[in-house]
Amino acid sequence: MPKLVISGTAYELVEDLITIGRGPDNTIIINDPSVSTNHAQLQLTGETYRLKDLASTNGTRVNGIPVTETVLHLDDRIRFGATDARYEPDTSGSQSLPQLEEIKSTPAELSSVPVDFANASPFSRHKDEQDPIRTAFLVGLAIVLLVFLGSMIAVLMMHAPSL
Repeated sequence: MPKLVISGTAYELVEDLITIGRGPDNTIIINDPSVSTNHAQLQLTGETYRLKDLASTNGTRVNGIPVTETVLHLDDRIRFGATDARYEPDTSGSQSLPQLEEIKSTPAELSSVPVDFANASPFSRHKDEQDPIRTAFLVGLAIVLLVFLGSMIAVLMMHAPSL
């Protein structure tokens, strides 16, 4: 059920005809001098409410527009005289949940890669094979680096001052 929130108080709209005003005989009573005794009414039409101003002194506005009669939409801002209200959907979850459907599953027939499967990735896969040329190059590079570092240490030791 939708509700009408007025000054922080939520009124659930459960009746077909709801009267709003300052008078004690209204369904929703607003104690504000700018609200007429019988200010407006809400009439349920189908799934929503129709708001009708009852020739109030200070008028009724919906989303800032003066109205005499209009269909309300969820989250409409309503102003009765100088009192603000909001037409809200039901957030309590009182609507029924949809029926659950049982889903039957079956195991896969094959759990291996199909014969005609091709990898569509733009990145090549890492191969488990070792590349002997690359390995020889890296070993040779490491030996050259060690020889260079050894020669640099030897040159520094020859020119180092004695203690």
